[in-house]
Amino acid sequence: MWDDARQLNAIAVTLGVIAIAFLSWALVGWVTRLPAFAFREVVVTTPLVRASGAHLEAVVRGELRGTFFTMDLDAARASLARVPWVRVVALRRQWPRRLEIEVSEHEPLARWNDGALVDTRGEVFVATFGGELPQFTGPEGQAPLMAQRYREWRALLAPLSLELTGVALSARGGWQLAAADARGTLRLDIGRDDIAGRLARFVAVYGRTIGVLARAGTQVDRVDLRYRNGFAARMPGFREKTTRKAS
Repeated sequence: MWDDARQLNAIAVTLGVIAIAFLSWALVGWVTRLPAFAFREVVVTTPLVRASGAHLEAVVRGELRGTFFTMDLDAARASLARVPWVRVVALRRQWPRRLEIEVSEHEPLARWNDGALVDTRGEVFVATFGGELPQFTGPEGQAPLMAQRYREWRALLAPLSLELTGVALSARGGWQLAAADARGTLRLDIGRDDIAGRLARFVAVYGRTIGVLARAGTQVDRVDLRYRNGFAARMPGFREKTTRKAS
């Protein structure tokens, strides 16, 4: 082989191409990391309602690495998505040194179990919120279903001037609601069977049952709908009158 000039030339050309490719790759890597291509402007393009602009800025300064060419956008999105109230982040690079951040925030719908929140999409997230929200209590993974049922049942109870303040789902699939009006809180035990039918019957007869008692000053604090053709109501402090026997 060493006496074959053609093979030696081919080997030399091959080694030369490899060397040029390696040098080109190294040069490109060096150029793309130059400070000249570092981001000079980072802009949040969407108005923030609850997410902290200062917190986002701190993440940008402390965790985002790389230049226009080398920044790991997936890692940058993951870092920014950990900021409270941030749901989704979209990043766009604008030549030559501008990074645009589009933030989609969670919209709170309810409190979830102990310490978390549920947004309007049924997603569970952790953030601090001081306002009034209904309470959802249920098994993990059931928040989307509970958010859907909450919207349906809130609309169903609204004509009765009852505001739905709590929805609970047991591990066995039983439902319990808490609804409030000016007189106090009413709890509804629905169970897990014929949910729509039981609630529909309750709404249909509310005006001439619970409503009549409420207008008369008798408060009902709990209703058990787990009966085939009716329901049971509990009135705090109510005692059935006893009849005295004649001596």
